[in-house]
Amino acid sequence: MSAQPADRLSVGFLSTAKINDLLLDAARQSDQVEVVAVASRDADRAAVYARERGIGRSHGSYEALLADPGVAAVYISLPNSLHHEWTMKALAAGKHVLCEKPYTRRPEEVDEAFDAAERAGLVLMEAFMWRHHPQSKRLKELVDEGAVGELRAVRAAFSFVLRREGDVRLDPALDGGSLMDVGCYCVSGSRLLGGEPAAVTGQAVEAGGVDLRFTGTLAFRGGALAHFDCGFDVPDRSELVAVGSEGEIEVSDPWHSQTPGLELRRAGESPQSIEVERGNRYEMQWDNLARAIRGEEAALLDRADALGQARTIDALYRAAAEGRTVKV
Repeated sequence: MSAQPADRLSVGFLSTAKINDLLLDAARQSDQVEVVAVASRDADRAAVYARERGIGRSHGSYEALLADPGVAAVYISLPNSLHHEWTMKALAAGKHVLCEKPYTRRPEEVDEAFDAAERAGLVLMEAFMWRHHPQSKRLKELVDEGAVGELRAVRAAFSFVLRREGDVRLDPALDGGSLMDVGCYCVSGSRLLGGEPAAVTGQAVEAGGVDLRFTGTLAFRGGALAHFDCGFDVPDRSELVAVGSEGEIEVSDPWHSQTPGLELRRAGESPQSIEVERGNRYEMQWDNLARAIRGEEAALLDRADALGQARTIDALYRAAAEGRTVKV
Protein backbone atom coordinates (compact mmCIF):
# COMPACT_ATOMS: atom_id res chain seq x y z
CA MET A 1 0.00 0.00 0.00
CA SER A 2 1.25 3.47 -0.82
CA ALA A 3 2.04 5.83 2.01
CA GLN A 4 -0.81 7.93 3.34
CA PRO A 5 -0.58 11.48 1.92
CA ALA A 6 0.19 13.87 4.76
CA ASP A 7 -2.52 16.33 3.73
CA ARG A 8 -5.33 13.77 3.57
CA LEU A 9 -7.52 12.58 6.40
CA SER A 10 -7.05 8.84 7.00
CA VAL A 11 -10.43 7.17 7.51
CA GLY A 12 -11.49 3.75 8.71
CA PHE A 13 -14.88 2.18 8.05
CA LEU A 14 -16.38 0.70 11.19
CA SER A 15 -18.58 -1.99 9.55
CA THR A 16 -19.07 -3.29 6.02
CA ALA A 17 -22.58 -1.88 5.50
CA LYS A 18 -23.90 -1.43 1.98
CA ILE A 19 -23.95 2.36 2.24
CA ASN A 20 -20.16 2.33 2.65
CA ASP A 21 -19.74 1.96 -1.11
CA LEU A 22 -21.28 5.39 -1.71
CA LEU A 23 -18.89 6.98 0.75
CA LEU A 24 -15.92 5.03 -0.57
CA ASP A 25 -16.59 6.21 -4.14
CA ALA A 26 -16.88 9.78 -2.88
CA ALA A 27 -13.65 9.50 -0.89
CA ARG A 28 -11.85 8.44 -4.05
CA GLN A 29 -13.04 11.61 -5.75
CA SER A 30 -11.93 13.79 -2.88
CA ASP A 31 -8.44 15.17 -2.37
CA GLN A 32 -9.19 15.62 1.33
CA VAL A 33 -9.64 12.04 2.58
CA GLU A 34 -8.45 8.50 2.01
CA VAL A 35 -10.08 5.32 3.29
CA VAL A 36 -7.22 3.21 4.66
CA ALA A 37 -8.91 0.50 6.73
CA VAL A 38 -12.16 -1.38 7.31
CA ALA A 39 -13.41 -3.50 10.19
CA SER A 40 -15.93 -6.29 10.59
CA ARG A 41 -16.69 -8.66 13.44
CA ASP A 42 -15.70 -11.39 10.98
CA ALA A 43 -12.02 -11.21 9.99
CA ASP A 44 -12.56 -13.10 6.73
CA ARG A 45 -15.41 -10.82 5.75
CA ALA A 46 -13.31 -7.75 6.46
CA ALA A 47 -10.40 -9.14 4.43
CA VAL A 48 -12.58 -9.94 1.41
CA TYR A 49 -14.28 -6.55 1.64
CA ALA A 50 -10.93 -4.74 1.74
CA ARG A 51 -9.46 -6.78 -1.10
CA GLU A 52 -12.45 -6.31 -3.40
CA ARG A 53 -12.47 -2.55 -2.82
CA GLY A 54 -8.77 -1.85 -2.73
CA ILE A 55 -8.66 -0.82 0.92
CA GLY A 56 -5.22 -1.30 2.41
CA ARG A 57 -5.96 -2.83 5.83
CA SER A 58 -8.71 -4.96 7.33
CA HIS A 59 -9.49 -5.69 10.95
CA GLY A 60 -11.46 -8.58 12.42
CA SER A 61 -12.99 -6.47 15.18
CA TYR A 62 -14.16 -2.92 15.66
CA GLU A 63 -11.83 -2.59 18.63
CA ALA A 64 -8.84 -3.39 16.41
CA LEU A 65 -9.79 -0.62 14.01
CA LEU A 66 -10.04 1.87 16.86
CA ALA A 67 -6.56 0.78 17.99
CA ASP A 68 -5.08 1.34 14.51
CA PRO A 69 -2.69 4.32 14.81
CA GLY A 70 -2.96 4.95 11.08
CA VAL A 71 -6.65 5.81 11.32
CA ALA A 72 -7.46 9.39 12.29
CA ALA A 73 -11.23 9.29 11.79
CA VAL A 74 -13.90 6.63 11.58
CA TYR A 75 -17.16 6.42 9.66
CA ILE A 76 -19.79 4.52 11.64
CA SER A 77 -22.50 2.86 9.56
CA LEU A 78 -23.76 0.37 12.11
CA PRO A 79 -27.50 -0.06 12.86
CA ASN A 80 -29.08 2.92 14.62
CA SER A 81 -29.05 1.48 18.13
CA LEU A 82 -25.25 1.03 17.99
CA HIS A 83 -24.36 4.55 16.83
CA HIS A 84 -23.91 6.06 20.27
CA GLU A 85 -22.05 3.14 21.83
CA TRP A 86 -19.42 3.00 19.11
CA THR A 87 -19.16 6.75 18.73
CA MET A 88 -18.27 6.97 22.41
CA LYS A 89 -15.71 4.18 22.02
CA ALA A 90 -14.21 5.88 18.96
CA LEU A 91 -13.92 9.22 20.74
CA ALA A 92 -12.33 7.50 23.73
CA ALA A 93 -9.78 6.02 21.31
CA GLY A 94 -8.94 9.50 20.00
CA LYS A 95 -10.70 9.20 16.65
CA HIS A 96 -12.78 11.86 14.92
CA VAL A 97 -16.23 10.53 14.02
CA LEU A 98 -18.61 10.76 11.10
CA CYS A 99 -21.69 8.83 12.23
CA GLU A 100 -24.44 7.77 9.87
CA LYS A 101 -27.79 9.47 10.37
CA PRO A 102 -29.78 9.52 12.52
CA TYR A 103 -27.24 9.70 15.31
CA THR A 104 -29.90 8.85 17.89
CA ARG A 105 -33.49 9.45 18.97
CA ARG A 106 -32.28 10.21 22.52
CA PRO A 107 -31.23 13.84 23.14
CA GLU A 108 -29.19 12.95 26.22
CA GLU A 109 -26.93 10.76 24.06
CA VAL A 110 -26.23 13.71 21.75
CA ASP A 111 -25.07 15.84 24.65
CA GLU A 112 -22.95 13.01 26.08
CA ALA A 113 -21.21 12.43 22.75
CA PHE A 114 -20.53 16.06 21.93
CA ASP A 115 -19.32 16.69 25.48
CA ALA A 116 -16.83 13.84 25.00
CA ALA A 117 -15.74 15.13 21.59
CA GLU A 118 -15.19 18.64 22.90
CA ARG A 119 -13.20 17.43 25.90
CA ALA A 120 -10.94 15.44 23.59
CA GLY A 121 -10.63 18.17 20.93
CA LEU A 122 -12.24 15.90 18.32
CA VAL A 123 -14.80 16.51 15.59
CA LEU A 124 -18.10 14.62 15.65
CA MET A 125 -20.59 15.03 12.83
CA GLU A 126 -23.90 13.42 11.92
CA ALA A 127 -23.89 12.21 8.31
CA PHE A 128 -26.83 14.03 6.72
CA MET A 129 -25.16 14.21 3.32
CA TRP A 130 -28.05 16.10 1.65
CA ARG A 131 -27.33 19.17 3.75
CA HIS A 132 -23.88 19.52 2.16
CA HIS A 133 -25.19 19.86 -1.39
CA PRO A 134 -25.36 23.42 -2.85
CA GLN A 135 -29.04 22.79 -3.55
CA SER A 136 -29.84 22.79 0.16
CA LYS A 137 -27.84 25.95 0.78
CA ARG A 138 -29.53 27.77 -2.11
CA LEU A 139 -33.00 26.72 -0.93
CA LYS A 140 -32.30 28.08 2.54
CA GLU A 141 -30.95 31.34 1.09
CA LEU A 142 -34.02 31.88 -1.08
CA VAL A 143 -36.43 31.27 1.78
CA ASP A 144 -34.47 33.53 4.14
CA GLU A 145 -34.31 36.25 1.46
CA GLY A 146 -38.09 36.25 1.19
CA ALA A 147 -38.37 34.74 -2.28
CA VAL A 148 -41.73 33.23 -1.28
CA GLY A 149 -42.67 35.90 1.26
CA GLU A 150 -43.22 34.82 4.85
CA LEU A 151 -42.73 31.09 5.35
CA ARG A 152 -46.12 29.53 6.12
CA ALA A 153 -45.73 25.79 5.51
CA VAL A 154 -43.29 23.03 4.60
CA ARG A 155 -44.25 19.79 2.85
CA ALA A 156 -41.85 16.87 2.93
CA ALA A 157 -41.95 13.18 2.04
CA PHE A 158 -39.54 10.27 1.71
CA SER A 159 -40.64 6.69 1.13
CA PHE A 160 -39.88 3.44 -0.65
CA VAL A 161 -40.99 -0.18 -0.55
CA LEU A 162 -38.77 -2.23 1.75
CA ARG A 163 -39.05 -5.84 0.57
CA ARG A 164 -36.01 -7.46 2.21
CA GLU A 165 -36.98 -9.76 5.07
CA GLY A 166 -34.78 -9.53 8.11
CA ASP A 167 -33.61 -6.01 7.23
CA VAL A 168 -32.16 -4.22 10.27
CA ARG A 169 -34.51 -1.32 9.56
CA LEU A 170 -37.40 -3.58 10.59
CA ASP A 171 -35.85 -4.56 13.93
CA PRO A 172 -37.15 -2.62 16.94
CA ALA A 173 -34.13 -3.70 19.01
CA LEU A 174 -31.91 -1.86 16.52
CA ASP A 175 -34.03 1.33 16.56
CA GLY A 176 -35.57 0.53 13.20
CA GLY A 177 -38.61 2.16 11.61
CA SER A 178 -39.41 4.52 8.77
CA LEU A 179 -39.11 7.69 10.87
CA MET A 180 -35.57 6.81 11.88
CA ASP A 181 -34.54 5.72 8.39
CA VAL A 182 -36.16 8.15 5.94
CA GLY A 183 -38.45 10.35 8.00
CA CYS A 184 -35.40 11.87 9.66
CA TYR A 185 -34.66 13.55 6.32
CA CYS A 186 -38.11 15.14 6.37
CA VAL A 187 -37.46 16.36 9.90
CA SER A 188 -34.08 17.72 8.86
CA GLY A 189 -35.55 19.54 5.86
CA SER A 190 -38.41 21.01 7.86
CA ARG A 191 -36.02 22.23 10.55
CA LEU A 192 -33.63 23.71 8.00
CA LEU A 193 -36.42 25.96 6.76
CA GLY A 194 -38.51 26.56 9.86
CA GLY A 195 -36.03 26.35 12.71
CA GLU A 196 -36.65 24.34 15.85
CA PRO A 197 -40.29 23.31 16.34
CA ALA A 198 -42.24 24.30 19.44
CA ALA A 199 -44.58 21.31 19.29
CA VAL A 200 -45.28 18.23 17.18
CA THR A 201 -47.98 15.67 16.48
CA GLY A 202 -47.50 12.22 14.97
CA GLN A 203 -49.27 9.08 13.85
CA ALA A 204 -47.72 5.73 13.02
CA VAL A 205 -48.79 2.52 11.33
CA GLU A 206 -46.80 -0.23 13.00
CA ALA A 207 -45.87 -3.82 12.24
CA GLY A 208 -43.41 -6.01 14.08
CA GLY A 209 -42.68 -3.32 16.64
CA VAL A 210 -41.58 -0.59 14.19
CA ASP A 211 -43.36 2.13 12.25
CA LEU A 212 -43.89 1.10 8.62
CA ARG A 213 -45.45 4.48 7.94
CA PHE A 214 -45.31 7.71 9.89
CA THR A 215 -46.89 11.12 9.42
CA GLY A 216 -46.04 14.14 11.50
CA THR A 217 -46.60 17.85 11.87
CA LEU A 218 -44.18 20.39 13.27
CA ALA A 219 -45.41 23.73 14.60
CA PHE A 220 -42.71 26.41 14.54
CA ARG A 221 -42.50 29.39 16.85
CA GLY A 222 -42.82 31.82 13.97
CA GLY A 223 -46.22 30.41 13.05
CA ALA A 224 -45.21 28.16 10.15
CA LEU A 225 -46.30 24.53 10.03
CA ALA A 226 -44.59 21.52 8.46
CA HIS A 227 -46.26 18.28 7.44
CA PHE A 228 -44.35 15.17 6.39
CA ASP A 229 -44.91 11.51 5.71
CA CYS A 230 -42.51 8.63 5.31
CA GLY A 231 -42.81 4.90 4.90
CA PHE A 232 -41.53 1.48 3.95
CA ASP A 233 -44.77 0.30 2.28
CA VAL A 234 -45.49 3.02 -0.29
CA PRO A 235 -43.75 3.81 -3.60
CA ASP A 236 -40.56 5.84 -3.98
CA ARG A 237 -41.25 9.48 -3.18
CA SER A 238 -38.96 12.40 -2.41
CA GLU A 239 -40.46 15.80 -1.74
CA LEU A 240 -39.53 19.08 -0.12
CA VAL A 241 -41.56 22.24 -0.71
CA ALA A 242 -41.30 25.59 1.06
CA VAL A 243 -44.63 27.45 0.96
CA GLY A 244 -44.77 31.15 1.72
CA SER A 245 -47.27 34.00 1.69
CA GLU A 246 -46.32 34.88 -1.90
CA GLY A 247 -45.37 31.59 -3.51
CA GLU A 248 -43.51 28.33 -3.10
CA ILE A 249 -40.21 26.64 -3.94
CA GLU A 250 -40.12 22.97 -4.83
CA VAL A 251 -36.93 20.92 -4.70
CA SER A 252 -36.80 18.41 -7.55
CA ASP A 253 -34.63 15.82 -5.79
CA PRO A 254 -34.12 16.96 -2.19
CA TRP A 255 -32.54 13.98 -0.46
CA HIS A 256 -30.50 12.21 -3.16
CA SER A 257 -29.53 15.46 -4.94
CA GLN A 258 -28.65 13.55 -8.10
CA THR A 259 -30.82 15.76 -10.35
CA PRO A 260 -30.66 19.04 -8.44
CA GLY A 261 -32.80 22.04 -9.24
CA LEU A 262 -35.35 24.36 -7.68
CA GLU A 263 -38.59 25.72 -9.09
CA LEU A 264 -39.89 29.02 -7.77
CA ARG A 265 -43.59 29.61 -8.28
CA ARG A 266 -45.14 32.96 -7.37
CA ALA A 267 -48.74 34.06 -7.85
CA GLY A 268 -49.31 35.66 -11.24
CA GLU A 269 -45.82 34.83 -12.52
CA SER A 270 -44.43 32.09 -14.73
CA PRO A 271 -42.55 29.36 -12.83
CA GLN A 272 -38.83 30.06 -12.56
CA SER A 273 -36.32 27.25 -12.75
CA ILE A 274 -33.28 27.86 -10.58
CA GLU A 275 -30.22 25.86 -11.48
CA VAL A 276 -27.78 24.84 -8.79
CA GLU A 277 -24.26 23.47 -8.92
CA ARG A 278 -24.01 19.73 -9.34
CA GLY A 279 -21.75 17.68 -7.16
CA ASN A 280 -21.35 14.58 -5.06
CA ARG A 281 -23.01 15.24 -1.69
CA TYR A 282 -20.93 12.53 -0.03
CA GLU A 283 -17.71 14.04 -1.34
CA MET A 284 -18.77 17.45 -0.04
CA GLN A 285 -19.50 15.88 3.33
CA TRP A 286 -16.03 14.32 3.45
CA ASP A 287 -14.41 17.60 2.49
CA ASN A 288 -16.26 19.51 5.21
CA LEU A 289 -15.26 16.91 7.82
CA ALA A 290 -11.60 17.03 6.81
CA ARG A 291 -11.48 20.83 6.80
CA ALA A 292 -13.27 21.01 10.13
CA ILE A 293 -10.72 18.64 11.65
CA ARG A 294 -7.91 20.85 10.32
CA GLY A 295 -9.64 23.93 11.71
CA GLU A 296 -10.17 25.47 8.28
CA GLU A 297 -13.96 25.71 8.54
CA ALA A 298 -16.78 24.81 10.91
CA ALA A 299 -18.53 21.47 10.70
CA LEU A 300 -21.78 22.11 8.87
CA LEU A 301 -23.71 19.81 11.20
CA ASP A 302 -22.83 20.47 14.83
CA ARG A 303 -24.16 19.69 18.30
CA ALA A 304 -27.09 22.09 17.94
CA ASP A 305 -28.30 20.42 14.76
CA ALA A 306 -27.92 16.87 16.10
CA LEU A 307 -29.68 17.87 19.31
CA GLY A 308 -32.53 19.48 17.37
CA GLN A 309 -32.94 16.31 15.34
CA ALA A 310 -33.00 14.01 18.38
CA ARG A 311 -35.39 16.21 20.33
CA THR A 312 -37.82 16.39 17.42
CA ILE A 313 -37.72 12.67 16.64
CA ASP A 314 -38.17 11.82 20.31
CA ALA A 315 -41.16 14.16 20.54
CA LEU A 316 -42.71 12.70 17.37
CA TYR A 317 -42.53 9.17 18.74
CA ARG A 318 -44.05 10.29 22.03
CA ALA A 319 -46.81 12.16 20.21
CA ALA A 320 -47.70 9.07 18.18
CA ALA A 321 -47.60 6.76 21.20
CA GLU A 322 -49.66 9.05 23.42
CA GLY A 323 -52.04 10.46 20.82
CA ARG A 324 -51.42 14.08 21.74
CA THR A 325 -49.48 17.18 20.85
CA VAL A 326 -46.04 17.13 22.46
CA LYS A 327 -43.93 20.20 23.17
CA VAL A 328 -40.33 19.98 22.01
